[in-house]
Amino acid sequence: MKLSDVKILLDTEVEKRNSISELSLEKPDPLFIASKYQDESIALICALFAYGNAGQIIKFLASFDFSLLDENEKIIKNTLASHYYRFQKPEDVIAFFIALKRLKEVDSIENIFYEGYKKEHQILEGLWHFIETFQKLLPHKTQGYRFLTGSLPKKVATAGTYKRYMMYLRWMVRKDELDMGLWSKIDKKDLLMPLDTHTFKMSQKLGLLKRRSYDMKAAIELTENFKRWDANDPVKYDFALYRIGQEGILV
Repeated sequence: MKLSDVKILLDTEVEKRNSISELSLEKPDPLFIASKYQDESIALICALFAYGNAGQIIKFLASFDFSLLDENEKIIKNTLASHYYRFQKPEDVIAFFIALKRLKEVDSIENIFYEGYKKEHQILEGLWHFIETFQKLLPHKTQGYRFLTGSLPKKVATAGTYKRYMMYLRWMVRKDELDMGLWSKIDKKDLLMPLDTHTFKMSQKLGLLKRRSYDMKAAIELTENFKRWDANDPVKYDFALYRIGQEGILV
């Protein structure tokens, strides 16, 4: 398929998918839960637990009473004592909720991201600042917790895609019928594509990505290619690309 045809396909899908009807139990996506609450902390929970089977993600997220973020730490521990998900044991889920509760008492997630981002408008600098701040609030060092919340890379050149954080940023910064646009301090033109293994392979198949390694460099390359089509909003193609792969539109 020619790139000009790929652009027509994706532009059509972007327009078609920009509807709240895309978020339902029949079309599971963690944004389905996050959009019900319109809250940056709840949305972060939805984004960071968004790995694995989409239906199971929704089921797990729906089991939470998110008002726990306003309760004391003892109540959080007691309520979440039996909550676990794949790599996260109850102790990891509890630590995550307590850290988020403490974070709310310090500053907004947006302001913390912005503190790192504002110097050079680099979204990754915002992410590194957030992860560093979050880790200091509750130094919980299990493997499951590190997988959930992320860690600082030794080198950006060898960093993973941080897909779940990039998806979260898309939700927070962009505003349309799907993305919530709760933040105002970060420009959507600076966002990076939330690249997972499925969209990575689909992007290669469509000729949008030449890099063979699944890493941050690939996410940056794909974003730069989408900027040729829309310099001000390259990540608008993310949801459409994801659905094309999920629904097997191109076999």
